Amino acid sequence: MTEPSDTDLLPLALEPVYFELDSTTLRPEFRDTLTQLADALRKRPQARVNITGHTCDLGTTEYNLALGQRRASVVRDYLRRLGVEPARLSTLSFGEERPLSTTELEKNRRAELMVSTEWMN
Repeated sequence: MTEPSDTDLLPLALEPVYFELDSTTLRPEFRDTLTQLADALRKRPQARVNITGHTCDLGTTEYNLALGQRRASVVRDYLRRLGVEPARLSTLSFGEERPLSTTELEKNRRAELMVSTEWMN
């Protein structure tokens, strides 16, 4: 059995999954990306995914932390429905604390995915 390469494991880039204002609805254009990720994860059973939820700065800190968590959970649950084991997926919310932009607020309404595997360490 040959060892899959890095490109067999991951898409070339894991871009953020973006959300509309005050929304946790997974937009259709990101479903294909997540499906490709789930396919890649099945090739590497030791891979783990950390999903972080983010928001823009509209709303209270408490509300945004909860919204960020819901966004991360939506991505996690979608990957679970695609067959990725729950133990391989973790979520965390940063709310509004880690913005990508101070002028383009829509870039802050996102979930980010970081994949790690034992062989990468």
